[in-house]
Amino acid sequence: MPNESGEWIMRGVDWDDPLRIRTPEELIKYIDQVGFLPLFANELPGFSVEDHVYPGSWWTGDPEQDPWVWREIIAQSGRVAYGKFFDRKAGFISKEWFPCFANYRRDGYDFDARYDDELASSRSKKIMDLFEDERELYSFDVKKMAGFGKGGEKNFDGVITELQMQGYIVTRDFRRRRRKKDGVEYGWPIAVYTTPENLWDYETIASAYKEDPQISYSRIVEQVKKEFPDAVDKQLRML
Repeated sequence: MPNESGEWIMRGVDWDDPLRIRTPEELIKYIDQVGFLPLFANELPGFSVEDHVYPGSWWTGDPEQDPWVWREIIAQSGRVAYGKFFDRKAGFISKEWFPCFANYRRDGYDFDARYDDELASSRSKKIMDLFEDERELYSFDVKKMAGFGKGGEKNFDGVITELQMQGYIVTRDFRRRRRKKDGVEYGWPIAVYTTPENLWDYETIASAYKEDPQISYSRIVEQVKKEFPDAVDKQLRML
């Protein structure tokens, strides 16, 4: 999604391209095939949702055509993980490949072990502690309950993004707020966070812990290069 003269230019394919991804179900199947897929275009051609959909479909609000809405549908399905996983930007990881991703990004640490070894901040700990009692939380509840905001902890967006990059937090859903008096929804859909262990289960996420994190990284690189043979190591490291 390059910015040319102040205007965002979307990449993609023609409407009648037989390889165009047309539905959320087709996108899930493609994510399962490739294993990892950023939402927006990047330095690696073809390695994004944007590269495989019609450019004019974005932000139309049509659930049958709009990839921006699809990300909500797919996150809600729980079939693949959605979050800021690629260079601090959004994308998807399949259930099959998430354990490998988590082992590499976590460097073999569960969060508590990372914190005990002084490799995680107290701000991260305050967020992660919330999910010991709650399976999922609105982003605004995470921010409030972990003590971020005016007069409290700083840089909530940066901390929650880092936890996603490390594989400890994923986006479980997007939901609108509800009025307390009548339960009527209002406003824009808001991210709902959870842990991948709550999305699936601990045994699934920890299944790659037995291997060295660098082996996991090598497997990820091999998988991406299998699907995108033109990928070079520098591009993959940046992502």
